[in-house]
Amino acid sequence: MLWRATLALTLSALQLVRALNPAPRANSPKAVYAHFMVGIVENFSVADWVTEIRTAKAIGIDGFALNCAPPRVDSYTPKQLANAYAAATQVGGFTMFPSFDFAYWNNGDTNTILEVLSNYSSLPSQALYNGRPIVSTFVGEFFDWNTVKSQFNVFAIPNLEDPAQVSQLNTGFDGAFSWYAWPTFGGNSIKSGPMTTEWDDKFVANLKNAGKGQIYMMPVSPWFSTHFGSKNWVFIAEQLITDRWPQVLSIQPELVEIVTWNDFGESHYISDSEPNHSDDGSSVWANGYPHAGWRIIMQAYIAAYKAGASAPSVTGDQVVYWYRGFPKNTRCTNDTLGPPNGIDLLQDLVFVTTLVASPAQLTVTSGNLAPVTISVPAGVTTHNFTMGIGSQVFSLSRNGAQVGAGQGGLQIKDSCTIYNYNAYVGNFGAGGVVTPPSSSQSATSSRPQSSSSTSASSSTITSPPVSSSSSSSRPASSTTGCAGCTVTASSQIAPTNCLQPGCVWRGPSGQSTPDHCDTGGKPPVCTGS
Repeated sequence: MLWRATLALTLSALQLVRALNPAPRANSPKAVYAHFMVGIVENFSVADWVTEIRTAKAIGIDGFALNCAPPRVDSYTPKQLANAYAAATQVGGFTMFPSFDFAYWNNGDTNTILEVLSNYSSLPSQALYNGRPIVSTFVGEFFDWNTVKSQFNVFAIPNLEDPAQVSQLNTGFDGAFSWYAWPTFGGNSIKSGPMTTEWDDKFVANLKNAGKGQIYMMPVSPWFSTHFGSKNWVFIAEQLITDRWPQVLSIQPELVEIVTWNDFGESHYISDSEPNHSDDGSSVWANGYPHAGWRIIMQAYIAAYKAGASAPSVTGDQVVYWYRGFPKNTRCTNDTLGPPNGIDLLQDLVFVTTLVASPAQLTVTSGNLAPVTISVPAGVTTHNFTMGIGSQVFSLSRNGAQVGAGQGGLQIKDSCTIYNYNAYVGNFGAGGVVTPPSSSQSATSSRPQSSSSTSASSSTITSPPVSSSSSSSRPASSTTGCAGCTVTASSQIAPTNCLQPGCVWRGPSGQSTPDHCDTGGKPPVCTGS
């Protein structure tokens, strides 16, 4: 009853939104959800949720899987679940489902789980599969959904930790969600890449053999590195994003879950920086490491997946690049934890994905190494380049003319204070320009290592997808200031998130003032003089 009292005002507002915005409760096969960590958004308002939802929706994500702890662990769980559902109803065309984190929940929490379902399962912003409200878990495969189904006809897709559990368990589940989105032998074991479908194939085969019509929710992730005292390792995920998505297109699972939207602690976030989220210590390696560029790649593949295509196709030109801040064997001078497990399997490379409508030439200048130019085909292709110390500069040309360029806002160094194996992700589109690196950078030989490529789909990309709070952006010159202007839009995916000297922020309601800079993107749109 305490939870119901806590929710009373928020749910009242939610019901009003529902009344004002009646949404059809359609079935949702072939949907893509993103795992959202409710535990770090204690201070989120509905407006904060609206910003996140619009940013996710812009690339084709259908909803959030709300990873949550019970209120005895996080007292704000009821408030934030209510805020999330209210925001989704307000935006429309976006849904939610609870993903109970069984690192904290247990079988004794059945009544509380029933209360969550009673609050949300009938709302228009509840995600459905074949008309039934979806519910999921992190671990928690032993929870008995038969008990829940006596009151709510949920569509339960728990996280099974072993494909063999499909036949071993009789807990009333309707599908299986796997957490094996990275190369692993199982559990948190680390193996060399590239990623394969060995785990997916077992889940799909076992679910089919069970003959119960159970579905598979396939995990997709772009990265994994973490550096807590309780967990200190990296998975080998260097080109994972463009290794994994073609596997989704091949398997064509009923549902896809992106791991994750905002887990900064494990470095596999694709959200923006979320200025109102609480810090669990991960800011040490997440701050200043944008991942928004990965959403450009995700957008292309999400569209292809929903269309049943075998690969994405592209119109327009985009380049997404990512790299670590130092070579893997660099000794960090002020770190009591020591280097993470798994770094011996990493490679010292810079990664670049081109999304181009027609063949082009990609030039990469990695720090003190000589520029390397390669030909890239139409479609979506990932290449990697030897890592050099210094600035990272990228350009795209066609028929001898540069069509776009970018410079990463993070230099690769040969020194470090803490072991940070997070990825810095940047991007640029046609028309993006950048000041060349200084002449002090000495040149030596460099070569591309290897490349993996995918191409062709129903996806169309003509410019960087922008968050809901963005309106428009235009190519800019290499100047870095815009004195006397009013900034009216900030493309959080560019990334371009700094307010230049002399500018006044007049962005959309709910959009935070831009707070960090990337010298390689397009500057904010300036109007006035």
